[in-house]
Amino acid sequence: MSTGLSLGRRAGEIFLGSVAASLLVLLYGRVEAAWVWVGFVALVPWLAVLHRLRTAWQALAAGWVLSTVFTGIVFGWFADALREYAQSSGGWAYWLVLLLCAPVLQPQFITAALARHLARRAAPEGAFLRVGLTAALVYVGTEWAWPKLFADTLGHGLHGSVWLRQGADIAGAHGLTGVLFLVNECVLAAVRAFAAQGWKWPGSKPLRAPVGVAVALIGTLAAYGALRYRQVLEHVGTGPGLTVGVVQANITNYGQLAAKMGTFDALRMILDTHYALSDELMKDTRPDLLVWPETVYPTTFGSPKSEEGEEFDRELITFVGERQMPLIFGAYELAQEREFNAAMFLGPVGREEEKRLEFASYRKTLLFPLTEWIPEAVDTPWLRGLLPWLGTWKRGPGPQSLDFPLRGGRVLKVAPLICYEAIFPGYVAQAVSQGAELIVTLSNDSWFGTSAGPRLHLTLAAFRSIETRLPQVRATNSGISALITPTGDITREALVGQRAGVLMTVPPTQPMGTLMVAWGDWFGPTALVLGVALLLAQGLHARRRRPAGAPSASGQ
Repeated sequence: MSTGLSLGRRAGEIFLGSVAASLLVLLYGRVEAAWVWVGFVALVPWLAVLHRLRTAWQALAAGWVLSTVFTGIVFGWFADALREYAQSSGGWAYWLVLLLCAPVLQPQFITAALARHLARRAAPEGAFLRVGLTAALVYVGTEWAWPKLFADTLGHGLHGSVWLRQGADIAGAHGLTGVLFLVNECVLAAVRAFAAQGWKWPGSKPLRAPVGVAVALIGTLAAYGALRYRQVLEHVGTGPGLTVGVVQANITNYGQLAAKMGTFDALRMILDTHYALSDELMKDTRPDLLVWPETVYPTTFGSPKSEEGEEFDRELITFVGERQMPLIFGAYELAQEREFNAAMFLGPVGREEEKRLEFASYRKTLLFPLTEWIPEAVDTPWLRGLLPWLGTWKRGPGPQSLDFPLRGGRVLKVAPLICYEAIFPGYVAQAVSQGAELIVTLSNDSWFGTSAGPRLHLTLAAFRSIETRLPQVRATNSGISALITPTGDITREALVGQRAGVLMTVPPTQPMGTLMVAWGDWFGPTALVLGVALLLAQGLHARRRRPAGAPSASGQ
């Protein structure tokens, strides 16, 4: 009976610790300056419970429970977004699938829990830094080795702090996550020192190390951020730069529109709206470039499938030619019977009187699972009959920077990204390393609805500008479109549900080298190797010190 009560109490502690940690992360995830501090204590309730567990199996259970509770509390909006996208009434089914998939979506909690348990058993009492460092490295390494659906990490919440987020140009958002995890461990060590003395002042000695390490980590990150912020601003000029007109028409659900209005009338309405908003933009100020969002031309461009499609192609070409206005827009591209989600570059070359047009395209490589692409091994008629919304696009050749001629002979080096690609730091760094001057992201976030999705997507995209120190123009069909500066500031927003044409002035920016561009997403694999090595080294050292016949470090 006592064993059953003990297990039940332990399970309750694990659940409550997971709920408390998840709610704190949800608050921290508001990405506002007022709540940044929460990130440095959010994991403490869960870590405190984890510290009391006796076996490796209990640690694994604690990781599994947190991954499930965390997914439900922090990413519960995703189940509702999927239901709306699939136009289904069975909301409970999407929630069930989301929670069952939680260990796959958030596996870092499971591996970090096990690594921390093993490290704590192998380390002497009070070695909180060694234990915390091991867990933090395995946590970050897991996120890199097992690419998560949203590529989310705790470090993204530090975008709410202008200074603290600047450290991402060294080790990306994952580097910030490592700092957050270690500070949480320091806070736990300080709390445990108070608890050991019956919540009375424990003296300065047991607090010296955890408080000192926490202050050093946060202080160093803030000091670097203040210095780097000033350096980046010094590289941003005040003279004439680039003026970009972004059109956000707030037209969503292209498939539903085509079913309701017919394909021709739907495309007619979409294009007419974008023509009108673009002309409105150009009334008073003539931008250097127009940008329309992902798949705004929801059929193949350059390879028409009908006479009507050929007429639409000619009409768009005429629009660009008559106005001598370079345009980047999203469309489908057909090549050898393979269809791609593409960004089209259509613009004038040379003097205005020549009125020649240059054309280039970029094909999206990182496709969103299921809705845009599924592995060929499981792509069967039966599966498509069960899930008719599965995607059919093919993968593009990889990251690129394209030369895009503007009016007057100027050539702009653009790193194009389409939607999902903006959340992967290594991919973006590889594109920028080819000499890009500007990141241009085309996205269709309408399937997120009014959930937390569009803001999360924008925040992740902002880190790509910090990591590469390049400005970014982001165009979406229904929000959030924005200009992102090299310091990660988000300006000129067109919010969710807003129909607008927005002029974005991109100031001239001198190129700045960053470790992320030079080495790519280097911190993740480094953390994984170091975390595993540290865990193995501690285990071997503990085994040598253990007397013959003593129980193993796992506590089993």
